[in-house]
Amino acid sequence: MGVARGLARIVSGGQSGVDRAGLDFAIRRGLDYFGWCPQDGWAEDCPDPPGLLAKYPRMKQTPSADPKQRTRWNVRDSDGTLVIVASEISVSPGSAYTIDCARARRKPHLVTDLRSRDAVFTARDWIAGLEAGALNIAGPRESEWPGIYAAALDFLQLLF
Repeated sequence: MGVARGLARIVSGGQSGVDRAGLDFAIRRGLDYFGWCPQDGWAEDCPDPPGLLAKYPRMKQTPSADPKQRTRWNVRDSDGTLVIVASEISVSPGSAYTIDCARARRKPHLVTDLRSRDAVFTARDWIAGLEAGALNIAGPRESEWPGIYAAALDFLQLLF
């Protein structure tokens, strides 16, 4: 529980899957949340305006419909990025782009594989070492890894 003490905000792009698990976790825990989403609140399961913005009013839309802008801005506006994957061997294109953005901005980031026995402990230690007020939660879409939303939500509940 101590790991969440310095955590003031969850940042997420709101895409189905891991991003959405981050938002729903924040809401359930009473944490502040924020994030950039593509223009008109687009996500694969919310393609029509206002999209995600109807359910997550603290999110803001980027000027561009390109999801890459959302990713860049969420990395920029967070103190660290936790990328949750179901297999480090096969990282989704969006997750790989998130990692590239964090590296380019020299922002702390951790890729954690849910299948690893030590994933929770490793992530707790990493987060505890961050000077983090805002933690970006990212990972694959639900369509890329069916069931990743539920697995990521369970992971976040164990983590915090």
